[in-house]
Amino acid sequence: MAERNRRQRRRRSRGRGRQAATPTWATIGDALGVFAKWKKGTQSEGHIRSLHWYTAARLVVEGGFRPEFITPRPPFTVDDARGKPKLVYDTAAAKPGEDTVFGGLKTKDVDVVVALPRIGPVVAVSMKGSLNAFRNLTNRMEEAAGDCTNIHLAYPGLVYAFWHIFRANTAGRAPENTPRIFELTSAGHFKTADLAIRSTGELTSFLSRYMLAMSRLSGRGDMRADPSSYEAVGITLVSVAPDSLGTVLQTHPAADSPLRYEKMFSRIYAQYDLRFVYQSPALKKLSRRLVWSDESPALAQLPQLDYQPRVAVAEPADEEAE
Repeated sequence: MAERNRRQRRRRSRGRGRQAATPTWATIGDALGVFAKWKKGTQSEGHIRSLHWYTAARLVVEGGFRPEFITPRPPFTVDDARGKPKLVYDTAAAKPGEDTVFGGLKTKDVDVVVALPRIGPVVAVSMKGSLNAFRNLTNRMEEAAGDCTNIHLAYPGLVYAFWHIFRANTAGRAPENTPRIFELTSAGHFKTADLAIRSTGELTSFLSRYMLAMSRLSGRGDMRADPSSYEAVGITLVSVAPDSLGTVLQTHPAADSPLRYEKMFSRIYAQYDLRFVYQSPALKKLSRRLVWSDESPALAQLPQLDYQPRVAVAEPADEEAE
C-alpha cells in the first residue's frame, strides 16, 4: 500500500510538471536558461521540461518528422495541400506528456518518442538533468546498460538516445544566483560532491569517469548489435557564471567528442534512415523524413535556432526493391 501511494504521488507530480510546461517553440537558449535558473528540486522534471519541447520541435524542423507522430506533440501542423509539405507553427496543436514504451522486462516512460503508424516507436530520447550531487553518477552508469537492454529487447530497431544535462558548478565561490537547494561551505564555495569543473577548468573525477563510461555505452550501429548500448548519447554542461548564464559550456565535451549534443541529433537521423528508410523501401512513403517547403509559414517565425531547418535538402536516390 505504501509503495502504491508513492507511485501515485510521483504520477501526480509528473502531471503537474507537464501541465505547467509551456508548449512553445523553445530555443536551446530558452531551455537551458530555465535549467540554469531552476531553484527547486528535480523530482517534477520542471528544470528540463523546456528541453523536452526543444527536442520535440527540433525533430520536426531539422529532422523532418511529422509533429503528430511525436510525444510530446510539438506546436506544429503540416499543410500537405500543394506540392512540398509546409510547416505551420500552431501552439494550439501542442500536447504535453511523455510516452510509455514497452520493454522486454518492463514498460518505460520516455521523455520524447517518435512513433509511426503500423511500425511503432522508431526514435526515443530519454533526458536527465543534474544540478548537484555528482558523486551519485555511478548509479546512472549502472542503470544505463539495463535501460537500453530493456527497450531494445522489445524494439531492437528503435533508435534510442540519452541526453544528460549538467549544471557546470565550478570550484571557487558560488555565484550569487546559486539556488538555495545547494549547501555551500562556510566560505560560500560549492561542496566537492557538487562540483563539475575544477579551478583549472578541467572536469572533476565524477564527470570525467561518467563521460568515459557513457561514451562506451553509446554508438550502437545495427539493430542486431548488442542491445545494452544507446544509439547516441549527448552530454551538455550549462554555464552558471553570471555573464554566460544558461549557455552551453564549449570546453566540455571537446569539439570532436561524439558526446556533443549536436552530434547526438545527427546520429539519430543517420541511424533512423539506415533502419527505417533505406532498408525498408516498401514503407518509404510512411517512414521517409519530410523536406519542408521554403514557403512554410513557420519558417518566417524562426526563433534563434542552433540548427538548420530541413528545407530543400537533396534527397539521395532510392534503390527500389527488385
